[in-house]
Amino acid sequence: MQPANRPMTPSEWGLLLGLSVLWGGSFFFVGVALRALPPLTLVVLRVGLAAAILALVLRARGLPLPRGAIVWRAFFGAALLNNAVPFCLIAWGQTQIASGLAAILNATTPLFGVLVAHALTDDERLTPGRLAGVLAGLSGVAVMVGPSVLAGLGAEALAQGAVLLAALSYAFAGLYGRRFKRLGVPPLSAAAGQVTAASLLLLPLALVIDRPWTLAMPPGSAVAAVLGLAALSTALAYVIFFRLLASAGATNLMLVTFLIPASALLLGALVLGEPVVARQLLGMALIGAGLVAIDGRVFAAWWPSRRSESA
Repeated sequence: MQPANRPMTPSEWGLLLGLSVLWGGSFFFVGVALRALPPLTLVVLRVGLAAAILALVLRARGLPLPRGAIVWRAFFGAALLNNAVPFCLIAWGQTQIASGLAAILNATTPLFGVLVAHALTDDERLTPGRLAGVLAGLSGVAVMVGPSVLAGLGAEALAQGAVLLAALSYAFAGLYGRRFKRLGVPPLSAAAGQVTAASLLLLPLALVIDRPWTLAMPPGSAVAAVLGLAALSTALAYVIFFRLLASAGATNLMLVTFLIPASALLLGALVLGEPVVARQLLGMALIGAGLVAIDGRVFAAWWPSRRSESA
């Protein structure tokens, strides 16, 4: 079995980039849908529709959902850490603070991730290169978003704390999800079980708090945004998430939060024709340098004596 604390392969980097695009698109989908739906109802629709989509995919492939108390306890634990807690915290936080500031706070996930992994695992230990890479990547996200967004830092401390708690929850979720590989649960089944459990956790809350039957019928744009959020940014994204988690490890997987702002910037430039300024290019360069430092292979080539440590 490959060690988790290792450089990623080119195919894993490709999956990580694809995941960043899917999750980067979620900010657009959420922004459109929140114009017509309250946050908790939106989160329930997101995980519920994703669960239905993945159940159909499992059925088409002749694969039942795993059974057994141990597996379903793991599903509910992952759903709490990876869906219910962070989705709700971020959705509420973004009603109080700017999305750019939320992106900076959410990008602390890899920093939390390397610290949590160092404390709780034996195979994803913190190294100077990884710590330097995380700090460089976090700086790149801050530079890319720009200094103006920092004007609101501290003004809405509760909302900012909520997004930081969501980032910490994602860090724990990455480590918690490693158990599905030990239990022999494939990525597709792990994704389906997690979002199904999240739906069961959140539906009663939405029924009591939002009373969705009293809401007006959302417009077509909101419906399309919810479908995109569920199918692409949740169902497909979590299949990739669990595949990467099983092969590359939790610390490597958390790097996706650095790539999300860069993916959103590139999509805006290529699809919408939005301008790219020098500050954003500098931010992407810092993110790239951080990813290179965390990967470790370039430094190993420069310092052969450390090649075995990097491997």
